[in-house]
Amino acid sequence: MHPSDPLKNILYIDLTEKEYWVEEKPELFQNYLGGTGVAIKLLIEECPEGCDPLSKDNPIILAVGPLTGLYPFASKTVAMFKSPHTGNLGESHCGGRSAIAIRMAGYGAIVIRGSSDTPIYLAIHGDKVYFRDASALWGMQNSFTVGRIIRENEPNAGFRSIMRIGGAGEKLVTYACVTSETYRHFGRLGLGAVFGSKKLKAIVVSGKRSLPIEDKKEYRRLYDEIYHKAIESEVMKKYHDLGTAENIINLNKLGALPTRNLLYSQLEDADGISGETLAGQYLGRRLACSHCPVGCIHIAALREPYEDEPYFYKTTMISYDYELIYALGSMLGVTNAHDLLRLIDKIETYAIDAMSTGVTLAWATEAQRQGVISERETNGLKLEWGETEEYLKAIEFIIKQPNEFYQAMARGVEYASTKYGGKEYALAYGGNEMPGYHTGPAAHIGFLIGARHSHLDNAGYSVDQKILIEKQLSPEELVEKLIEEESWRQILSSLVVCFFARGIYQLGVVEDTLKVIGFNIDNLEELGREILMEKYRFKTREGFHLKNLRIPRRILETPTAIGEIDENYIHRSIEYAEETLIGAKR
Repeated sequence: MHPSDPLKNILYIDLTEKEYWVEEKPELFQNYLGGTGVAIKLLIEECPEGCDPLSKDNPIILAVGPLTGLYPFASKTVAMFKSPHTGNLGESHCGGRSAIAIRMAGYGAIVIRGSSDTPIYLAIHGDKVYFRDASALWGMQNSFTVGRIIRENEPNAGFRSIMRIGGAGEKLVTYACVTSETYRHFGRLGLGAVFGSKKLKAIVVSGKRSLPIEDKKEYRRLYDEIYHKAIESEVMKKYHDLGTAENIINLNKLGALPTRNLLYSQLEDADGISGETLAGQYLGRRLACSHCPVGCIHIAALREPYEDEPYFYKTTMISYDYELIYALGSMLGVTNAHDLLRLIDKIETYAIDAMSTGVTLAWATEAQRQGVISERETNGLKLEWGETEEYLKAIEFIIKQPNEFYQAMARGVEYASTKYGGKEYALAYGGNEMPGYHTGPAAHIGFLIGARHSHLDNAGYSVDQKILIEKQLSPEELVEKLIEEESWRQILSSLVVCFFARGIYQLGVVEDTLKVIGFNIDNLEELGREILMEKYRFKTREGFHLKNLRIPRRILETPTAIGEIDENYIHRSIEYAEETLIGAKR
């Protein structure tokens, strides 16, 4: 690490005392790179064992990496915290401008402690931190409005990032998210609720600085190599043209698209919500995160008449991607793009995680159809597949929580099904709602054993697709493949490199980029495994054990793209993962 590199600086902020200070920890970044590696070490250090996730003791860690501001795609910010949704490791990644803003402000990480007694937002402008009164913003449900007001009142337009919560975070919905730059999010596991519990409405970060480069000639060569690989790649072209929404048609053809709470794995009329339909009929513009040449963020323009002025129209710009389409489209039986976009817009307004919301609503729909709950619990709503108006009202009730049922829904499908029944079709892994891949056993085992229980942990779905054309793996072979992939992803997320660029940032390229900026890591693959084990060290400290995981019955009942899943195969895989990930640490 170059001695003048600001990455070594950690900004500590105490919300209780309204104080801040900076500590230099170059060895932490030299040993763990940044992002996920640094964040998990700080979380273990800062978070007291067994603390309540919604108490002042739960820290918020924001970390960036050594490639941020220097190379394409190194544009994610990693947030770590104890999740109010699962009671365990909370880790969420956000693109946009947040990582660049933090690095340009002069920090490699930000640690937020304590809680405020009155609503505030933080304004971090370079080496100055301001504790702004947010009383006028508190109670604003619309995260877009919050961002617009802060934009008009803070300096450094063009260099800043505005991370804020909406109504869901204030109401402590355990899967509330934090919105950044309007269209990017810390989406999963409830960072928005942690903000809300601290009376923290938003964080603004800005800064202007240059970053040191030891070998400028080699740096330019590497930058050009990565840039041209990106713009000439067919994979990256897919992300630009249709984005992840392209997956709808492909997964549907495979019989791998979760539909109507996974009662089915194919959706009739899937064309109505496909990436092709959205791009052809609704696409308004594309956006890119900072230092990204691809532009995978697809924004739909939804044109609707005003309720009281039928001849006057408003146009709403709505970001969409595969996960949102799956959760609020196929899982709810919604096959009309116009209705889908209205649901996404409602989610975005309140700043609430789309996957958790959609899966929870899908469970509630089936539970009402089965007679497990009635209109008394749903506050008069008759939830039915494809009934968008009822779902729009249900989302509002999750935020407002008018009765015990919606209070339970605001804690997710695991909690709600424990309280009301229907657990056999409650689709959650370690308390986190199911991502949109029913490709085969590797996907579901990947969700179960992944540190975040996310489709981004180890890409089990891609292993399933290889099984289609190669051979069935033993449970031990499968788990080793998943752990190997997840270990390497710890390196990418410590560099805060977008996973879409994982085909470009392979081992040799990563080693070269680090050498140019003065990082010398002997064995990156070993370090990735070590960071993954650190995550599991935190998880087990907080009471997590793989052997206690619940396997949703529904995944065994609905055939996948490669046939039915063998329950015994899942159990054997979990046992081996327990021995490998947790037993090895004892």
